Amino acid sequence: MKYAAVKKSLIGIAALVFAVSAYAQEKIKGEEKAILTDAPDVPPPITRKHATKVIVDLETKEVKMRLADGVDYTFWTFGGKVPGKFIRIREGDQVEFHLHNHPSSKLPHNIDLHAVTGQGGGAEGSFTAPGHSSTFNFKALNPGLYVYHCATAPVGMHIANGMYGLILVEPKEGMPKVDKEFYVMQSEFYTKGKYGAPGLQPFSMTKAVEEKADYVVFNGNVGALVGDNAIKAKVGEKVRMFVGNGGPNLVSSFHVIGEIFDRVYIEGGKLVNENVQTTLVPAGGSAIVEFKLDTAGTFILVDHSIFRAFNKGALGMLKVEGEHVKEIYSGKTEDGIYQPEGGVIQEVGESAPKIIPAKNIQESIARGKRIYESSCFACHQTNGQGLPGAFPPLAKSDFLNKNKSKSISAVVHGMDGKVTVNGKEYDSIMPAQVLTDDEISNVLNYVYSAWGNSKKTVTPDEVKAIRASGRVK
Repeated sequence: MKYAAVKKSLIGIAALVFAVSAYAQEKIKGEEKAILTDAPDVPPPITRKHATKVIVDLETKEVKMRLADGVDYTFWTFGGKVPGKFIRIREGDQVEFHLHNHPSSKLPHNIDLHAVTGQGGGAEGSFTAPGHSSTFNFKALNPGLYVYHCATAPVGMHIANGMYGLILVEPKEGMPKVDKEFYVMQSEFYTKGKYGAPGLQPFSMTKAVEEKADYVVFNGNVGALVGDNAIKAKVGEKVRMFVGNGGPNLVSSFHVIGEIFDRVYIEGGKLVNENVQTTLVPAGGSAIVEFKLDTAGTFILVDHSIFRAFNKGALGMLKVEGEHVKEIYSGKTEDGIYQPEGGVIQEVGESAPKIIPAKNIQESIARGKRIYESSCFACHQTNGQGLPGAFPPLAKSDFLNKNKSKSISAVVHGMDGKVTVNGKEYDSIMPAQVLTDDEISNVLNYVYSAWGNSKKTVTPDEVKAIRASGRVK
């Protein structure tokens, strides 16, 4: 037994020596500057068959930007956006990394790349004061998808303020060909005010330590992948998503509603799982998901810790154009009456924080569109067409256009029982919406402005009055 154990150990050492010498023997040919991209875009696949010297230039900068409608935040960034730039290199490459800290920065920053073998993942060699640059080198030894982040003390604060991104080390043999690639990164923000509280919000260390996130988002802000910002593809295409989690605290349960991942590279490494519904992405970790688009529709990206999606911002859209393949998904084919006993109508009394009022009707409509696309479309559908027998249409709705007060009341106080819309009877429940007076005004202004409706306007004061007076019969 002793001999067998020693033999096994020697074989392992020999394999390690062989691997190290293989890396050492691979010649570096030429030099190139890395293409860096902002989310959701990804640099093009690497087609060269040799290792090269890759020069990466990345700037840290502190920037005030939108976190949500009416809410600003001073983000600390790699490259001026959150998440930071996507970096793509090849296994065996020799990387010359230049980190520049913009002169306007108030603090020093550095970078810890999880793809780096060496002290601090590069943090030790990249501590950079405002107005200075640092350079260090590393060899890309291990293929995979890796997170990078700032590691300057206090580390959690630098990450919580937006300092993270992804670096892909492609294997020497390359990756299987797909039609579209996207960069999606989840993270959370901890603000002094509650979700939606207006103005420039400061970071809350107390909430961060207690892991009580106000916002959980994809790609740096609420709505970054919704509506006009949705990622797009076509039926028949194969899609690959590089999914990261900057944290700093929460684990993501990444899911695409209406899709199944054909392949998941677990934690961004070599091990592949197939036919996966939801995959865990740890804080400071990643996953690569691939799937073929078999039919058209709007597929919703969520953290399936589901209140984060619908109440804190972790929601995005993949809009797939092309044929609706009825054999794969028919949509509703039959509708009948079902009247079991019981059922409880739940009143929702909690109000969301007040936001800064819209300056004009155009701004109100734009804000309302974002609310509709994140909260209302699941029932009433993207173009307000509703669901036959379940949810009435909002498009060209005689109910909406006849009585504005009832429409406001339905959103504020909820609605149950039978209602006739455009000549068809519906008997469903609409719960009271957890929205402020301003938000209800905005979303109704959007609905009234769209889909052939009457272009009525709704003010926050009208909403406030109906909230105080009770449900309109």
